[in-house]
Amino acid sequence: MDDPAEPSASPLPQPAIRCAGHERGYPALLDRAARIATGLHSMGVEPGDRIAVVMRNEPAHLEITAAAAQLGASAVPVNWHFRRDDLGHVLADSGSKAVFVHSDLLPAVTSVLPDGVRVIEAPVPAGVAAACGIDAPPVTGAHPLLDSWLAGHEPLARPVADRPPTVIYSSGTTGRPKGVLREPVPQDRLAEAVQSFLEYFAVAPGGRTLIPAPLYHAAPSQHAVLALAVGLDITLMPRFDAEEFLRLVERHRIQQVQMVPTMFVRLLRLPKDVRERYDLTSLTSVVHAAAPCPPHVKHAMIDWLGPVLREYYGGSETGAVTWCDSAAWLAHPGTVGRAEGTCGVAVLGPDGGPVPAGTTGEIYLKPSDNWPRFTYLGDSGQRAAMEAPGLSGYVTLGDIGHLDADGYLYLSDRRNDMVISGGVNIYPAEIEGCLLSLDGVRDAAVFGIPDEEFGEVLAAHLQTEPGVVLGAEAVRAHVAERLAGYKVPRAVVFEERLPRDESGKLFKRRLREPYWDRSAER
Repeated sequence: MDDPAEPSASPLPQPAIRCAGHERGYPALLDRAARIATGLHSMGVEPGDRIAVVMRNEPAHLEITAAAAQLGASAVPVNWHFRRDDLGHVLADSGSKAVFVHSDLLPAVTSVLPDGVRVIEAPVPAGVAAACGIDAPPVTGAHPLLDSWLAGHEPLARPVADRPPTVIYSSGTTGRPKGVLREPVPQDRLAEAVQSFLEYFAVAPGGRTLIPAPLYHAAPSQHAVLALAVGLDITLMPRFDAEEFLRLVERHRIQQVQMVPTMFVRLLRLPKDVRERYDLTSLTSVVHAAAPCPPHVKHAMIDWLGPVLREYYGGSETGAVTWCDSAAWLAHPGTVGRAEGTCGVAVLGPDGGPVPAGTTGEIYLKPSDNWPRFTYLGDSGQRAAMEAPGLSGYVTLGDIGHLDADGYLYLSDRRNDMVISGGVNIYPAEIEGCLLSLDGVRDAAVFGIPDEEFGEVLAAHLQTEPGVVLGAEAVRAHVAERLAGYKVPRAVVFEERLPRDESGKLFKRRLREPYWDRSAER
């Protein structure tokens, strides 16, 4: 299974950054970053400015991020799946002075490029193109090419001492992407913040980490920045492929990885003999977040990998607030952990007051004292609207859940995803987990659709395994045997593929909106 184009799996003399058959040591990466910084400075990029990065995962992505930081500027990772409206919004809203773009994405970027924004073209590495299933596009030559451009500059002589704010955009799964502006961690708390990262992610300086999710998302982006800062050996995946993930873990003796539950599902769908073919004993910490993990999926992962799973809950705005290791989760099945350190969790009812343990309400989070303050670009009002009434420092991400008597938090669903049918609150995440336990179902999305009698009823859109044929009645019967009758989907639709991004986030609005649009037209 070894790829002869990849570096040898012999012990690495020094940590490096690698991706799709290409490896770059830290000295070379930092030299290139310093040259990029000089080039950006020559373009007029100053402290406090922003640059955009519309590129797939590869070492150059990290070089550009490091280069911006040397200038006291911010690199804004942009979801390269975005097209005209969302892409144009992010480029304009971020106020980026320059944009780095993979060659095949140039047409989309240049069609919405704000006036005065400089473009640097980055050829798509052959290994990245192959992993992403695209033909390596020829360079356009319409803009400076990254390698030759940076080679024409000397390394930046005097990096700016002050660290810049960071900007990360939401996925746009429920609406237009929002830019989260985070102030830098105060200098006197930086060492403590880095130590917390090492402890919670159970990795040591010089350790080996794998980043399988796209760098345009907050968690993998933050993880990569911290991994660079502490000198971890970093393996990037251009896109997640289940068996390739196993191969990379074995080949590079990966110790730590951060994932999302969708990746677990894809790994568990591999034939058992394929999963057993790879040596995964180097793994000591598998961290996951971003979405509720169906309990049967997490049980299966712990049975397979051992008690190395660690889960947290938080968001781009708050960082990780709750944590739990495998032992805590097995003692409290379904939890996303409890608040650690200086963090806090509160569950509030409709009147804004706290609710008793076991009672569902809206979740409010207090970030760690080491977590930077945040706001939204151009929308401070939305930031203020997130704050808890009467609880200083607590904000909501719009999630619904409850605390148990031991302070462990359980998620029900997103507030925006909650369905109210005949006055009853229904949380689709529970039903989606049930559907994923049905043999032959590969992916599931449940949401509310308009109904004259009940206001809303449930629709389930499913993706089946190749060659599997299921009927709507079999799906309904499966749910009816396990959940209350009002949780059985009224509409069942089979899709060739559900609209998810590379990190597994589901664009449920793309499935839901046509139903409501048709209802409005009647």
